[in-house]
Amino acid sequence: MPSKTGKSASAITTLLSILDLEQLEQNLFRGVSPKNGWQRVFGGQVLGQALVAAVRTVPAERVAHSLHAYFLLPGDPTIPIIYEVERTRDGGSFSTRRVKGIQHGKTMFAMSVSLQKAETSIDHQSQMPKVPPPEDLPTEKQLVAKFAGDVPEDIRAYWQRERPIEMRPVDVSRYIERGKHAPEQSFWMRATGSLPDDLPLHQCVLAYASDFTLLDTALIAHGKLMVDRDIQMASLDHALWLHRPFRADEWLLYVQESPSSQGGRGFCRGAVYTRDGVLVASVAQEGLIRQKASAYRPK
Repeated sequence: MPSKTGKSASAITTLLSILDLEQLEQNLFRGVSPKNGWQRVFGGQVLGQALVAAVRTVPAERVAHSLHAYFLLPGDPTIPIIYEVERTRDGGSFSTRRVKGIQHGKTMFAMSVSLQKAETSIDHQSQMPKVPPPEDLPTEKQLVAKFAGDVPEDIRAYWQRERPIEMRPVDVSRYIERGKHAPEQSFWMRATGSLPDDLPLHQCVLAYASDFTLLDTALIAHGKLMVDRDIQMASLDHALWLHRPFRADEWLLYVQESPSSQGGRGFCRGAVYTRDGVLVASVAQEGLIRQKASAYRPK
């Protein structure tokens, strides 16, 4: 598969592979995790795989329009995840599915998905904010070359790692100056290789990517980064509404904000637009955010 960035397409090939679940029984599927050394499964992977499982139990004309998920236990990347689909309802226009992710005999993830036959009705949307186009922003390779000595080592390593989703932040100043700012950020994103003409697959890839940096937005107001060693973060839930068709291998603008953080939890919202300004998805997530006590104690 050719890469739009000139890089090896192995990362996007790996993503497509892990989204291609093995069917064990009529409503039972098995998914594996990439061998990337992570200590727990990336939440976006579970979202994407669970959506694949749900889509495979409905007729092709029914397309997902919303999902609501809870992360119950950390995922173990060394063993498969078993996805059990409950066919909750099949109506004249809508189908509802309940998906459980199971590891070590316990439910570690739960998600409800609603799918609908296409229909027409009233139509309006919010406007996309004015931001520079992706071509005017530095690539991750250029960011490393320019800011290698100014950003934390973990951020530099993150920019250097090959991933299935290319991201171009609109503003990288928070990684350098570490000041307190309004908790909002935007970045362009797209799959690093061409994808088949299959809308459900593009939706599953977006579900995967929708978990990127969203919870991290809550830290902007406090001048912190998710890689800071005194910060503990974990996704608690995730909701995704899919409004209009799109392609995940074309540029999408992901606009993120955090209206609230308190009680050890941060709440964040996102909107996803095509480069033509079409609103294709909305996202909401709440996650655990705790500031650890410093290991240093003055004498």
